[in-house]
Amino acid sequence: MTAFGHFKVKRLRIKETKKAPRQLVIMASEEINEDYPVEIHEYLSTFENSIGAVDEMLKTMMSVSRNELLQKLDPLEQAKVDLVSAYTLNSMFWVYLATQGVNPKEHPVKQELERIRVYMNRVKEITDKKKAGKLDRGAASRFVKNALWEPKPKNASKVANKGKSKN
Repeated sequence: MTAFGHFKVKRLRIKETKKAPRQLVIMASEEINEDYPVEIHEYLSTFENSIGAVDEMLKTMMSVSRNELLQKLDPLEQAKVDLVSAYTLNSMFWVYLATQGVNPKEHPVKQELERIRVYMNRVKEITDKKKAGKLDRGAASRFVKNALWEPKPKNASKVANKGKSKN
């Protein structure tokens, strides 16, 4: 739960039992407001907006069944959807690891993100090749041939001059 200017933090209490020597218990009834430095307010509000945007996108994607969504797309678009989904999920796991104090750079999730990036680049190359103009060899050779200067033979200029002088 967040509010601008204050974080509503639930107080945590460590409870010890015989079954679980150290168990973390969240006391919902005890909420406290803690101020945070003003310098990070912009970063926090940007982060909150980003989380909201991700939440909206996930709700949109989850509202339609995967099979129904993929039936409407061509294979290249299907690959893009799958790659973006995998990348998003792994990125969210990266953030989760960071919040838990685990260095994600030393976790296998880093290699998974790199692997997905490689496939994303391949899909981008395929998309770029489709967008690239196709070369019409016949038209190109005619264009080049007409653009080049060709010297006329000496006999051709004499024949042309004789034809003009007779008129």
